[in-house]
Amino acid sequence: MAVLVTGGAGFIGSHLVEKLLNTEEVVCVDDFNDFYDPAIKRRNLEPALQSRNFHLRQGDIRDLPFMEGVFRDFPLTEVIHLAARAGVRPSLKDPLLYEDVNGRGTLNILELCRKYDVKSFIFGGSSSVYGINNNIPFSEDDEISRPVSPYAATKRANELMCYTYHHLYGIHVTVPRFFTVYGPRQRPEMAIHKFTRLIDEGLEVPLYGDGSSRRDYTYIDDIIQGVMAARAATAIGPYDIFNLGESRTTELRKLVTLIEEALGKKARIKRLSDQPGDVPVTYADISKSKRLLGYNPQITVEEGIPLFVKWYQEMKG
Repeated sequence: MAVLVTGGAGFIGSHLVEKLLNTEEVVCVDDFNDFYDPAIKRRNLEPALQSRNFHLRQGDIRDLPFMEGVFRDFPLTEVIHLAARAGVRPSLKDPLLYEDVNGRGTLNILELCRKYDVKSFIFGGSSSVYGINNNIPFSEDDEISRPVSPYAATKRANELMCYTYHHLYGIHVTVPRFFTVYGPRQRPEMAIHKFTRLIDEGLEVPLYGDGSSRRDYTYIDDIIQGVMAARAATAIGPYDIFNLGESRTTELRKLVTLIEEALGKKARIKRLSDQPGDVPVTYADISKSKRLLGYNPQITVEEGIPLFVKWYQEMKG
């Protein structure tokens, strides 16, 4: 019996795969696309490849015959679906691709869960579904019918399709909504990684807006702890959504200062106008996750940024 992790070579996925391998047989599906250097993903999997309980299948979740082969070859008891085309700003440039990967790809996985009677399904959600939300902090019960980017719209549509398959076919679904995850292996285009590299190299850091936008930055270890807790929720509950964040916010200008301090270098700031699709704040109400999952984030952004910078410097050599 095995757990399938889609997108398992990515930032969050590779950390989760390693955690699962302590107790489970794990099948990883990833297409190693060129959104960023595929060599980074292959490096992410190096620890997992040392385990006899790890099985890697390279392919696209939109390829239904390929995915059916995975379901046919392994006796799957659980699917953790993290594969997606990610990023708010890139989704404005190529919304058709985002709809295809995130929409059709997710539907393929759900259809195969139905066909092969896999009843435990975790879908990697996103805080982007909250859009420009006037209720602060964001609660799982908030009305979220106004996403402000194609990426956010696809993630919300995925949640709805997951509910449909739960309702029709009895699949137990849990949706952890991730709030701005960072830490070792973070994708190179994400803000913390990008800012760290630019400051380190003495290059200009593009800062959109006046620096007052706020994000709920969540360290990767805390996210993995939340996902592992969500697996238990999937086993006992029919369909539920949980926020996974640190539940505090950090201004963009403060984030830059934290990176400067960790690197021991000053940033050269380039001021730019606000970007379409961006939101002024993300902020997770995690009271439900604490109560029902025992979720308890441990690493503050003041602690996490130096940990990330240390990893960045080690990888740079």
